[in-house]
Amino acid sequence: MKRNTVFLFLIVLLSAAIGFLFGSRQLPERVTVGFAHPSIQKLNKLMTYLTEDYVDKINTDSLVSTVIEDIVDELDPHSVYIPAQQRQALSESMQGNFEGIGVQFFMHRDTIAVVRVLEGGPSEKAGLKSGDRILMADQDTLHAKGKSNQDIISRLKGPSGDPVQLTVYRKKIDSIYKFDLERGPVPLPSISSSYMLREGVGYLKINRFSQTTYQEFEKALRNLVNQEMDNFILDLRGNPGGYLLPAKQILNEFLSAGKPIVIVEGNNGKRERTVASSNGMYENGNIYVLVDEDSASASEVVAGAIQDNDRGWIIGRRTFGKGLVQQQMPLGQGDQIRLTTARYFTPTGRSIQRPYDSSSRDDYYAEVQRRFKSGEMKDPANIPTNDTLEFITPKGRKVYGGGGITPDIYISNEETPEDIWNSYIMQSNLVDRFVFLELDKNINKYNFDNVAQFFNEELPYKEDFIAAFKEYCEQNNYPIEIENEESLLNSIKAFIAIQLFDENLYTRIVNQGDPFILRTLSEMDKE
Repeated sequence: MKRNTVFLFLIVLLSAAIGFLFGSRQLPERVTVGFAHPSIQKLNKLMTYLTEDYVDKINTDSLVSTVIEDIVDELDPHSVYIPAQQRQALSESMQGNFEGIGVQFFMHRDTIAVVRVLEGGPSEKAGLKSGDRILMADQDTLHAKGKSNQDIISRLKGPSGDPVQLTVYRKKIDSIYKFDLERGPVPLPSISSSYMLREGVGYLKINRFSQTTYQEFEKALRNLVNQEMDNFILDLRGNPGGYLLPAKQILNEFLSAGKPIVIVEGNNGKRERTVASSNGMYENGNIYVLVDEDSASASEVVAGAIQDNDRGWIIGRRTFGKGLVQQQMPLGQGDQIRLTTARYFTPTGRSIQRPYDSSSRDDYYAEVQRRFKSGEMKDPANIPTNDTLEFITPKGRKVYGGGGITPDIYISNEETPEDIWNSYIMQSNLVDRFVFLELDKNINKYNFDNVAQFFNEELPYKEDFIAAFKEYCEQNNYPIEIENEESLLNSIKAFIAIQLFDENLYTRIVNQGDPFILRTLSEMDKE
C-alpha cells in the first residue's frame, strides 16, 4: 500500500533510509589506537588550526558533520551518515515500536485532531477515538496558535511508565473528558494486512523488515494455514527492505531443509551461505510473490530465493536492484554510519545490485523515471538483460543478474502522466484529510459501526462524497480531474476504513480492484 501522508504522527514515519538497513547490525563502540594515516593527520591539524588560530568562532561539530557527509557521498548510494538527532527516528521504525501515547493526528484550526488511535497503544486502552481533539496534556495547553509540531510531539511522547493526563473534547457528544494514562510502547507493525482473500487463498502484506517482522509473520501465517490455505499471496510491493534476519526466517518457512536462501560476500571475498532448516510451516503450497519497482533489499532476497529455488512465481515488475549489505557503526556523540560492508547473491549466484556511479546519487534514485522512458514499465521486452549474467534455476528457467528481480509474470504500468498524478492524489493525504474532515463535519450523518457490512456493501451517500470532494479540491487549489468516480469512491471507502477500523480493512478494500491481485487469481485458476 503506497500512502503518502504529511500528517503529523506520534509514530515516527518510515525513512527512506529503511531500504539501506538491509543486514545491518549495531556494532559496539571501538577505540582505534595509533591510527596514523597521513590524510587523517592532515584533518587533525586543520581542525587544530581552526579551533585555536582562526579569527572567527566556528562550529566545529557542524564542520565535522559536513566533512563526514562529503566522504560518505563519495561511497556507494546506500552508505549513509546518521546524525544523532535522526538516530532515534530510524531506530524506532526498525525496532517495531516506539514509546508515547499512540495516536496519529494533524493540526486542524490550531487544535490536535486525532485521525487514528494506534492499536495496542496507551490511547486505545484509555478509550480515545478518532475525531477527538486533544486540548491539554497535564497543565500544558495544546490548542493554541504558535505551537510547533515538535512542541506537541515532545509533550505527547515520552518514556514508558511516564503518566500524562489528557483533556479531550469529543465532538460527537459535545463533551470534554479527562483521560489518565501512562505512556508506553506502541507497536509499529511491519505487516499491514493478513486475511483469506477467498477460499483456499491467503494474502499477507509486509511493509518492511524490522526486528518484529518474523514474529508478526509467524503468527499471521499460522492463522492462514489453519484456515486450509493452499495458495499464498505474499505482497512485497513498495517494501524498501530492512533487516536480513527476518527475511531468512520467513524463507525458512517456505523452503525444505538444505535449500539455499542467500549468499553474502564480504570485502575479504569470503562467502557465507545460508540454507533452510527443516520443518517449515508452508513448504508445499503454492506461493505468489508480488513485487514492483519499489521492492528492494530484503524484499529482493525473498523474491530471489523463491524464484531461484523454483518454489513459486514472482508477479509484478522488475524490483529496485539493491544487493548491498550495511552495518551500523558508531562514530561518537550519538552519530552513526551505515556502511556497506558486503554484497548478497541469490541462490543461483546472481547479484541483484544494479550499476551505480558514486558521483551521482540523484541519478541512481531516478531509476524509475528511466524505466518509464525506456518503455520497460509497459513492456517487459524492454527490460535490459545481459547474457553474461544469465543463470539457470534447478528446473531450467533462465534468470538474470545485474539489476533487480525480473518477475515470471509481468504486470505492466499503462498509466499516463495524468493517470499517475490522479493515482497519487487518490492515495495521498489529500483524500485522507478530506475523509477526516467530511466525517467530522457530518458526524451524526455517517455512522459506520458494522465492519462486515461496511466492507461488503457499497459506500452510502456516494453522490454526497463526490460533490464534497470536488468542492474540497477547488477550495484547496488541487488540479485534479475526476474521470473515474468508482476509483475515487473506493479510495474514500478505504480511508474511512483505516480511520475508523484498521489498516487490514483498508488493504482489503484497496485490493478488491487491484490488477496485481486480479492477475494472480487468474493465474491460480489456470492451475
